[in-house]
Amino acid sequence: MSGPEEQGPPTPPTPPSEDELRAAYEAELARITAVDMIAQSAVSLLNIGARRLGPPGASAEDAAAAGRDLEQARDAIDAARAMLEILERRIPGELGPLKDALSRLQMAYAQEIAGPGGAPAAGAGPGEQTSGAEQPGAEQPRSPAGEPSQDPAQKGPGPAESSGRLWVPGR
Repeated sequence: MSGPEEQGPPTPPTPPSEDELRAAYEAELARITAVDMIAQSAVSLLNIGARRLGPPGASAEDAAAAGRDLEQARDAIDAARAMLEILERRIPGELGPLKDALSRLQMAYAQEIAGPGGAPAAGAGPGEQTSGAEQPGAEQPRSPAGEPSQDPAQKGPGPAESSGRLWVPGR
C-alpha cells in the first residue's frame, strides 16, 4: 500500500493584473454614490475633530502631546456641519447619529475654548463669532413697546448653560 502523496508548500496567489485592478476599481466607482462618500467624509471629519481636541480631561501638556489642535478641530466641525446640510437633503432620516456626534464635538470644542472658569481662552481663534448685539454699531433688540429688551446674556447663564451641557454658538 502506498501512503498519501506528499505535496509541496502551497503556491502563493498571483497578484491581480493591472486590467483586473482597473476593472475592480471601476466596479467600485459604479457601486458607490456621492452621498456614500459625503457621509463617510463627515464621519472621518468628526473623528479627526475629536482627536484634535485631545483626550477629555487631559492637561494642556498631555493634550498637546496627543496632537491637540483647536484650529483643526474647528475646521473639522465646520466641514462636517456643511456636509450634514447636504446629507439632510438626501437622507434626512439616517442622520441622527451623525448629528449627535457633531453636537457632542461642538460642545467639547466650546468647553475647550472657554477654558477653566468659563472665560474664552486667549487666542480662541479667528472667526469666533459674537452675537449681533455685541458687535459695534449693531442695533439692540427692542420689546414690542419699542424699549430696548434686556439681553438674556446679561442675566447670567440659565441652568442648562451653566451645567456645561448646552452648546451656545459664539460662546
